[in-house]
Amino acid sequence: MAVLSKTRWRQLHRWVVPIAAAPLLLTAATGSLYSLLLERGIDAFWLLKIHAGRFGPLNLQPYYSGLLGLFTLVVIGSGLALLLAGRRAKS
Repeated sequence: MAVLSKTRWRQLHRWVVPIAAAPLLLTAATGSLYSLLLERGIDAFWLLKIHAGRFGPLNLQPYYSGLLGLFTLVVIGSGLALLLAGRRAKS
């Protein structure tokens, strides 16, 4: 298998990260917002449903934590590959 160049890794990273980061950011935002609202006495249970992967008629709850873990690994992996490709190009 051919080794991808740094430019190819950068293109792949730029394509993958926004797709993978969106659900991670959504989960962090809904969890934080729910905690803040709960401290003020506001019960926004619907935020917990989004936080856990239930998006109206689309129910990803059984798979959502696995997807978040996979997305985290993809972001880390593509970033490390980009970092290593840059170091290989320098040497």
